[in-house]
Amino acid sequence: MKVQDAESGTNRRSSRPHNVALKMLFRIFAQAFTMTFLAEWGDRSQLTTIILSARENVYGVIAGGVIGHSICTGLAVIGGRMIAQRISVRTVTLIGGVVFLLFAVSALFFGPGEEEPAKVPIP
Repeated sequence: MKVQDAESGTNRRSSRPHNVALKMLFRIFAQAFTMTFLAEWGDRSQLTTIILSARENVYGVIAGGVIGHSICTGLAVIGGRMIAQRISVRTVTLIGGVVFLLFAVSALFFGPGEEEPAKVPIP
C-alpha cells in the first residue's frame, strides 16, 4: 500500500497498512488536539465562556461551546482543504507567517491603549 506524505507530497510503501494508518491517525489527532488546546488556552473566547458559565446553566454552556467550536473548527478544516487544493502548503505557511509578522509589527506601533474600548451598557 502506498502512503502519501502530507508535507513533502512523496509516496512511500507501507508494509503494515493498518498499523501505519492507526499511527498516522493518532499523530494527526495529537497534533490537532495539542495545537487547538494550546492556542485556545486563555484567549478571549475561553474567558467569555468562563463568565457565561458563572451566569448561565453549565451544561448549556458546555454544549454550546463544544458545538460552536466544532462548527468553527470544521469550517477552518474545510476551508484549509479547499485552499490547499489550489495552492501549496508551503505557500499557505509562508502567507500565515507573514500575516503574523505584520500583526507583531503593528503591535509595536499601536499599543493596547490607543483604541477606545466599546462601551456596553450594563442592564
